[in-house]
Amino acid sequence: MPMLDRDGVKLHYEVTGDGPALILTHGYSSTGEMWAGQVGPLAEHFKVITWDMRGHGRSDYPDDQGQYSEAATVADMAALLDAVGAKEAIVGGLSLGGYMSLAFHATHPQRTRALLIIDTGPGYKNDQARDGWNENAIRRAERYEAPISEGGGLPDLAKASAEVRLARHRDATGLARAARGMLTQKNARVIESLPTVGVPAIVIVGANDTPFLAASDYMAAKIPGAKKAVIPDAGHSANIDQPAAFNKALLGFLKDAGLIEV
Repeated sequence: MPMLDRDGVKLHYEVTGDGPALILTHGYSSTGEMWAGQVGPLAEHFKVITWDMRGHGRSDYPDDQGQYSEAATVADMAALLDAVGAKEAIVGGLSLGGYMSLAFHATHPQRTRALLIIDTGPGYKNDQARDGWNENAIRRAERYEAPISEGGGLPDLAKASAEVRLARHRDATGLARAARGMLTQKNARVIESLPTVGVPAIVIVGANDTPFLAASDYMAAKIPGAKKAVIPDAGHSANIDQPAAFNKALLGFLKDAGLIEV
């Protein structure tokens, strides 16, 4: 089981295939397992990197709340690329993973070949709206932190979206700290970076992922030259709900962008 030591925090990751690097980051409270239906098709053309963010899955759950942040996550992604010898990569993710992919580009545009933004929101320009998002994130943390007798700890996943149902976590402590430090947002840096994106980008959203439809329209309009794909009969986990349609849209974009050698 490959592990990358990041100053004492061990990150689980997997590498499949050979060729140009492509890194996929999962959503909050999910793990890299959510990309199982994409790894095979993508690995025919790319060196595919999937991983578990700190506080998730098989990665470490550090006790220090200060170890969880957007900056730490972006640095983890850069370190993973370093570990596989990739100076640049196609960078993509779902939900929080898509937001972190945009944050990665904002920090390392020279290391980003393309962006794959899936069922994601770009953050908020409005402070009040951001505060509302952060309050919800803190409430999620508090639910994980509550005693099990009061409904805390790891929840019943039966009603969760597909990518969360696939996840396995050792306990709820990492998810609580990740909600406080990684799910919360500090500023408008990411949303304000959208017009600066100078690489091929696709915004993919499930047709039934109602909370993210307007955000997807916004990103597709603000990112210069961005493509958009709506996956029919799919919710927040478009890649799991409709893998064939999702993979067709994704591979079609990569071919059209000249990122797949034919």
